[in-house]
Amino acid sequence: MKIIFNGIQLGVVLAFLVGPVFFSIIQTSVEKGFLKGALVALGVSISDILYVVVCYFGLVQFFQNPQFRTYMAYVGGAILILFGLYYLMVKSRRSLQADVPVSTERKTYRYIMKGFIINGLSPMVLIFWIGTISVASINFGYSKGLEFFLFFAAVLVTVLATDLLKAYLADKVRTLVTPKSIMVMNIILGVVMIGFGVRLIWLSQTI
Repeated sequence: MKIIFNGIQLGVVLAFLVGPVFFSIIQTSVEKGFLKGALVALGVSISDILYVVVCYFGLVQFFQNPQFRTYMAYVGGAILILFGLYYLMVKSRRSLQADVPVSTERKTYRYIMKGFIINGLSPMVLIFWIGTISVASINFGYSKGLEFFLFFAAVLVTVLATDLLKAYLADKVRTLVTPKSIMVMNIILGVVMIGFGVRLIWLSQTI
């Protein structure tokens, strides 16, 4: 129980970190509903699981290569900027077209991929998981086996649960949302993503 409690504590801390993922889940839930926001959260969780697995099997040394991380930062930053421009220039304009029916045939995997890409291509997320594994191994002694699995299962489940809670709460305010407020939200999301993308590229110089 102590191992699980330690994992939950760390998961709660991670849940309060505000980044592009946070805004993406909120925006998707308000505009498309809880289910779509939950799919974005699922994509985020899958990328987190992938990073933990990669670190566990020792491939973290490859990802710690400064040249690779710099390249990853540029790619991730560019994708965030493109996402931001899309929300700023395209989605914000569509938000005002309330009389235009929105297609419901959008593939489910696109929402999962949205969360996966936004979270997975940020080297800051990788650095976080490297640090988390170091804390688990050195401070708590969870280096392998059942203890390692329980700790990170607790962390990942807690993060996913809090992301689903964000999506649920955002969905509850949908009745108060107007096309104009959705437009403003998309503009804010676009600016935030562009800001994080530029910051990521700038920080790549110090990685």
